[in-house]
Amino acid sequence: MSQATTLRGVIEEQAEAQGDRPFLYFEDRVLPYAELDRLVNRVANGLLERGASPGTGVAIMMPNSPEWILVYFATQKLGAYAVPVNVALKGEGLRHVLDHSDSTFLVTAPECTAAVAAVLPETPGIEHVVVHTGDAPGDWERPTGWHALADLMEAPDRSPDAKLDLDAISSLMYTSGTTGAPKGVINRYSSTNITGIRALAGMLQPDEVPYTCLPLFHANALFLTTVRSLVLGLPMVLSRRFSASRFWDEIRRYEVTTFNSLGAMIPILMKQPERPDDADNPVRVVFSAACPADVWPAFEERFAVRLIEAYAAVDGGGFIVMNFGQSPKGSIGTPMNPFRIVDDDGNDVPAGVSGELLFEVDDPEARRVEYYRNEAASDDKIKDGWLHTGDLVHADEAGNLYFDDRKTDSLRRRGENVSSWEVERAISQHPAVLESAVFGVPSELAEDEVMAVVVLKEGHEAAPEDIVACAAENLASFAVPRYIEFRPSLPKTETHRVQKSVLKNEGITARTWDREAG
Repeated sequence: MSQATTLRGVIEEQAEAQGDRPFLYFEDRVLPYAELDRLVNRVANGLLERGASPGTGVAIMMPNSPEWILVYFATQKLGAYAVPVNVALKGEGLRHVLDHSDSTFLVTAPECTAAVAAVLPETPGIEHVVVHTGDAPGDWERPTGWHALADLMEAPDRSPDAKLDLDAISSLMYTSGTTGAPKGVINRYSSTNITGIRALAGMLQPDEVPYTCLPLFHANALFLTTVRSLVLGLPMVLSRRFSASRFWDEIRRYEVTTFNSLGAMIPILMKQPERPDDADNPVRVVFSAACPADVWPAFEERFAVRLIEAYAAVDGGGFIVMNFGQSPKGSIGTPMNPFRIVDDDGNDVPAGVSGELLFEVDDPEARRVEYYRNEAASDDKIKDGWLHTGDLVHADEAGNLYFDDRKTDSLRRRGENVSSWEVERAISQHPAVLESAVFGVPSELAEDEVMAVVVLKEGHEAAPEDIVACAAENLASFAVPRYIEFRPSLPKTETHRVQKSVLKNEGITARTWDREAG
């Protein structure tokens, strides 16, 4: 196990210690640890040759691939900072992340060409676009002025000549906006917490083979699988995307022993036709977030696995709650840190009553959540010595916590965070729309479906299909509303704030249009 305290050091130590042992399996490709180091150096030196330096922002907008990992690790060798970008973003959402992050480089893929080209005129900070052309279709042409990643990788494979500043930013992870645009959560070289990752080694066996099909632009796949595998010297398996029909075949092919799951994955896997060999798989432990209580025991029994539930957030100050089996199924566990569950007035609520989860801050400097170019949001996260998670939970009499909902206006669909503010903004681009309210309604696959209640301007008309088409022009596919309902007005408070709780309680009505109903 590596003893280095930076990813640059870990990569180099593991290359020496592991040599030709596999680090990554991706389809038919195998990437050994030593080769990983050499290829990362090539990318890093290629970036250096084109003007990158410590402190440079490098946005990464690619689907899962070994090249995604190479570029990310290259930034960590340079002392630059990585900005993982959701490949489904387009329009204003994409423009905001690229512009707000002060990225100078954008590394992307052919399938993102149209979305990137559309916003480049509005993102003057992007000086270099680099594209990985390895999976490009035969009729694809690289836009003029864009670099090929393969050309960058003609650079030397020696360690780049760059000095790391441990106080510098190492990455920006953009979380969903709620009352405003998405915020970039700052990670610094000094806060990578490699020591903490090593401390989690006891949760895994020495012969573990981790797997992820989650997107690398999410912290789960990037940090909990990729970085953890690197630090612990394990071979990991990366899939392009989640496929329920191929999932267990991939697991068996690579002899995977553990994987991470987000809420909708387990219900979707359970909806697959049962097979006589369901339990015949090498998986021992599944680390889950938001597994529905009614599915949990059936999933463990059907696939002969142990499920461990966990709660954490990229802007959660490092607080973690886990259920190793000491709490009832459906519970996220009992916090090891002092906590409170409070109502909107800050009063503690009794057992069984939902309220916002707060954690007592034991180390103000270490627990501080830094948002890039948003000092006010950073200051608001901790109040009177308590970190406000923005999540609603309730506790049973024994102190076990159960996740209920998000207090904010964000919602979660198919493992993706959705900003209601962004969806409302996209809908408002329709010339007939006066205002709208977007919120989550329960999905048959757990998590949320996106619903929009729309108020049209007086004398104007629009069909639900028109609203969806307008929204789709500037939203990722997962954020486009499934349900549309027209109303003459929205319920509001005395201060003219929309009462979304009223709309959520009413939910889907007889007047609601469902775009999946055909």
